[in-house]
Amino acid sequence: MEIIDWCVLILTLTFIVWYGVYNSRGSQNVKDYIKGGGDAEWWTIGLSVMATQASAITFLSTPGQAFHDGMGFVQFYFGVPIAVVIICMVFIPIYHRLKVYTAYQYLESRFDRKTRTLTAILFLIQRGLAAGLTIYAPAIVLSAVLGWNLTGLIILIGTLVIIYTVSGGTKAVNITHKQQMAVILTGMISTFFIILYSLPENVDFTSALEIAGSSGKMEILDFSFDFENRYTLWSGLLGGTFLMLSYFGTDQSQVQRYLTGKSVRESQLGLIFNGLLKVPLQFFILLVGVMVFVFYQFNDTPLNFNPAATETVLNSDYSEQYQDLMTDHKRIEKQKQDVVLNFAEAGPQEKEQFREKLNSLNSEERKIREEAKTFIDAADKDAESNDKDYIFIHFILNNLPRGVVGLLLAVILSAAMSSTASELNALASTTAIDLYKRGVKTDKKDQHFLKASKWFTLLWGGIAITFASVADLFDNLIQLVNIIGSIFYGNVLGVFLLAFFVKRVSSTPTFIAALITQLVIIGIFLLDIIPYLWLNLLGCAIVMLLALLIEQFTKTEKSIK
Repeated sequence: MEIIDWCVLILTLTFIVWYGVYNSRGSQNVKDYIKGGGDAEWWTIGLSVMATQASAITFLSTPGQAFHDGMGFVQFYFGVPIAVVIICMVFIPIYHRLKVYTAYQYLESRFDRKTRTLTAILFLIQRGLAAGLTIYAPAIVLSAVLGWNLTGLIILIGTLVIIYTVSGGTKAVNITHKQQMAVILTGMISTFFIILYSLPENVDFTSALEIAGSSGKMEILDFSFDFENRYTLWSGLLGGTFLMLSYFGTDQSQVQRYLTGKSVRESQLGLIFNGLLKVPLQFFILLVGVMVFVFYQFNDTPLNFNPAATETVLNSDYSEQYQDLMTDHKRIEKQKQDVVLNFAEAGPQEKEQFREKLNSLNSEERKIREEAKTFIDAADKDAESNDKDYIFIHFILNNLPRGVVGLLLAVILSAAMSSTASELNALASTTAIDLYKRGVKTDKKDQHFLKASKWFTLLWGGIAITFASVADLFDNLIQLVNIIGSIFYGNVLGVFLLAFFVKRVSSTPTFIAALITQLVIIGIFLLDIIPYLWLNLLGCAIVMLLALLIEQFTKTEKSIK
């Protein structure tokens, strides 16, 4: 990194933290701190909801996902617009009418305290894990690529977030989200056009899409019912809808964003704004990843994008075998570059011939990369051989102009800060309102709970930093976040749907059904029976069916007596 990159990075992050602290100082009560005063406008809500989702994982993993597997991952988000409409019609009016601080407050008014407490605890478990992961994700990648100290990076990111989140609460989170989204969108759009400009003169955007399509990267829709395939149209529309209903409707990190609206209409417009832009935004981020793939059809790539893993294997007993693979990889890359150039210049009839050659070379390259991973794993079982999450950062550092590198690093760290801030804010609010305030037996002044909320924010920040320090990489970071959510979300959503629509089900059957369902879903996940997206639909269905059966059994038993 050059001095200009450091300047851009430091100034951007410093401004965001200062702006958040300065413009949100002076919270006088719990309403100001947790609901941001309740005067947010729709566009602030929409950007805040979007920034909460746009974690660093999104900008590290999603381009890498597209590089390897193409555009099909966008199907995961097809349920967003459907979920948003339902939430605007049902959830938001109820939350505003009851003037709740958290989503789980409603469950006590509908069921009882134990059901409220259970759902709040389930949220704290899954979101607490996610908060640590959103700090860990950029830290592990940046430390590996830049050589920065991992623990130091984790503490830096966590501390920056804690400073303005503890200081200003929800208002600080909402204010900084607008700045962070501006940085994120500027960085990603700049990267997209820089890639197009960097391609050979005879390769325009249309040709780039053809090259990507010839390698299977532009296959967006999958209509199959194959459970072995995680991302299909049906898993997106069904499993994705239930996941998004749970996320936007019952996850406090999202609910808290639109509870700040000054009216039902502002909250609804903010959520619809996000729903309309979410799929195009994810499509664009995936397209950036596909363009990175096209760029590397004309430029050299490492055999493995994780430099730490490469260094590990080259310093091991497998160094000679790995270097042989590197030589084979370079040979294939040179052949691919010639074929791709010919493909771009060929006429319609000749393209098919070059497409077959390209597919054959791609297949060879995949085999070599997989073999390279086996040597990395053999050299050190703790080394991260899966390099999906390193592809985009490798491209940034090695191919973008000076200054833009600093901007893109600011994008990654801003995204980490934006989602982590929302999570800490929501974790503290849920702990303070649903557990602490509800459990305090004596009367306390509002100032007491304001201070408690700040202390809980600090506590959860420390927990997130601690978890991030002991976390480990998964197959793909963005998948891991969604897997964690899918294990818990369907169950919690089912409880809320029972509360909204099934009035004859009482509290105890719902509570028992929720406990049983959570154990069943964890078991199904561990046994790897179905793709994780379907866990949302399954969890929701099981808890609702069990609650109805237990309710009916209880009534039957009482009538017999």
